[in-house]
Amino acid sequence: MNRATNRVRVLLLNAALGPLDYRVPEGMNAELGSIVMAPLGPRKVPGVIWEAESFPVDEIDPKKLRKLLEVRDVPPLSAPLRRLIEWTAHYYFASPASVLRMVLSSGAAFADNRPIVEYQLNGNIPDRMTPQREQALEKLAGIQGTISELANKADVSIAVIRGLEKAGALDRSEVPLFADADHPDPDFAKVDLSEDQIRISHELIGAVQTALFQPYLLDGVTGSGKTEVYFEAVAEALRQNKQTLVLLPEIALTEPFLDRFKARFGTEPVAWHSGLKQSDRKKNWRALADGDAKVVVGARSALFLPYKNLGLIIVDEAHEVSFKQEDGVRYHARDVAVMRALHEKIPVILASATPAIESLHQVEQGNYKLLELPARFGAATLPTIEALDLTQDIPARGSWLAPTLINALEENLDKGEQSLLFLNRRGFAPLTLCRTCGHRINCPNCTAWMVEHRLTKRLACHHCGHVMPQPDKCPECGDEDSLVACGPGVERICDEVKMLFPQARTAIVTSDTIWSPAKAGEFVEQMESGIIDIVIGTQLVTKGYHFPNLTLVGVVDADIGLEGGDLRAAERSFQQIAQVAGRAGRAEKPGHVYVQTRMPEAPVIQALIKGDRDGFYAAETEARRAAAAPPFSRLAAIIISSEDNSEAMETARLIGQTAPKVEGFAVYGPAPAPLAMLRGRYRHRLLIHAHRSVDLQDITRAWLEKLEWPRAVRVGVDVDPYSFV
Repeated sequence: MNRATNRVRVLLLNAALGPLDYRVPEGMNAELGSIVMAPLGPRKVPGVIWEAESFPVDEIDPKKLRKLLEVRDVPPLSAPLRRLIEWTAHYYFASPASVLRMVLSSGAAFADNRPIVEYQLNGNIPDRMTPQREQALEKLAGIQGTISELANKADVSIAVIRGLEKAGALDRSEVPLFADADHPDPDFAKVDLSEDQIRISHELIGAVQTALFQPYLLDGVTGSGKTEVYFEAVAEALRQNKQTLVLLPEIALTEPFLDRFKARFGTEPVAWHSGLKQSDRKKNWRALADGDAKVVVGARSALFLPYKNLGLIIVDEAHEVSFKQEDGVRYHARDVAVMRALHEKIPVILASATPAIESLHQVEQGNYKLLELPARFGAATLPTIEALDLTQDIPARGSWLAPTLINALEENLDKGEQSLLFLNRRGFAPLTLCRTCGHRINCPNCTAWMVEHRLTKRLACHHCGHVMPQPDKCPECGDEDSLVACGPGVERICDEVKMLFPQARTAIVTSDTIWSPAKAGEFVEQMESGIIDIVIGTQLVTKGYHFPNLTLVGVVDADIGLEGGDLRAAERSFQQIAQVAGRAGRAEKPGHVYVQTRMPEAPVIQALIKGDRDGFYAAETEARRAAAAPPFSRLAAIIISSEDNSEAMETARLIGQTAPKVEGFAVYGPAPAPLAMLRGRYRHRLLIHAHRSVDLQDITRAWLEKLEWPRAVRVGVDVDPYSFV
């Protein structure tokens, strides 16, 4: 703040405006990082007081500055967090306001302190019923939330919920914003650790005590007890009265993790994910900002929360692609976690059984410290893995499971043990085709096929969310009984299992069926109690689950991930199959994995069968080095989109034609994106390939800032892209 003029620079939550200067009224205590309410025209808007040197703006007469209206009664954002916001905005080509919005996402920072009003069904049935009211009464049993949350849960309009309230079917309650968080006890449970676990946990405990920046790659095979090891570091942070952040790749993993945490520390940590109610988000935000919440477990957005005394960051399943945000601010939570630890001067632990090649490269460079757990904990051993050549072990006509795998499933059922079939494809079939005219049913908003979901009797686009009823006849030629489902999804595999083993109890596990931590908790409980015999699931089941009676895994189609031109295709396939294989034999009973493939000699498949992870990684790393691909270079995608294809194409050509001529900086394209239309917008892409010594951000920013394009055209930059569609 300029003391002479009481002038402060405020970063507002408005990406279009940028920072503005205001005057601090006499008697108002407005320090750096303070969350304030400021006038903007006739409105009252939130913002944060920032260092003036971070965002230079044109100076105006101090007498013309408007006064700040209020400083909110919450802790100021710390200097390390402000530096992280600046770094993220610069590195990922985002506006600082967009990053700041993630920090203040709950609204608790600038909302008043009044309790939130929530509603819950009370059992009363209105005199007048409609189909929408019936649907709401059916879906909202046992659920409490705001009017808008209940409408969203029940998939009805807000007017329907308000009508139920007026009819006396809902009870009203007030939920306070402030509530004391339960404090985990670092010594609640006695832990039995192996010699390797003790050695590594001692090192991590020392890192927490030293309180210096150090990234650790905790590399342990599936079932080796990585969680128990980093729990010891969490316990030390608790003893030091410091906060810990644990990032998980999927919201569905939160509930099982909370149970495991409670068994170790006596109470659950504070959760942070998109499934939280508004009242819980505000309450949890206040608790961690005040320092009352000691351990926070959440999805990638938890990385930007304003912790008061952060002492440790843990990224579990750090290799997971879902840590990369694909819209809005396109950041990678694993990499931003390391940067937050750098700014906070604390240790960060990246835990994985199949680390990303980028992380292993950082170890080679001496930037990360490697900690290895090479064996499973206790009596458990790694499963045996066997490839089934589908050109030799041929499934029956109209079936997708090889005879060898079917026999193994039958034997496992007879033994009373559980099995898992993995296919990374949701729904019943990925394509609906007309046998008469060859028409394929596409999404009207995207260049993508509509996926059949037979359980809900809908066709759905997995890119934009568009749904439509299953047609009775071909929309192109009008022929009836001509539409046929092509290819398998998990629902189709489940149907095949039910035909083969009608006595088996099955469960489909995808993001369609496990959409909340509570649903994940139900699934875990059913598995642990033995209610489920065979699980059919997508990549959701590859992460972190521990089922002692699961001894057989079948990978239905190992070749899916190897299709297309993704530079990480082989690495991702290895990680996914190794992770899903790791669900088998995690206790005393040995596990076995069958991998169905038409390419049994592919290096990925051979590495899995032989258990030669190091050999695979070495060969893949050398291939990347020879191709000058990441991590030995850097990539960035420029994505142009518009509802008018000619405007998008012209803008893409303009950007391509004006590409800078800099040594070590190459631009390829433009070209139509593989997904040429998404959500009704035409898309074109360019790809930047740069040497690591080149400042990709500054060159690209200077290049694009000189150009102008139509207002309806969007131009986005995706640094370190993981998706190439």
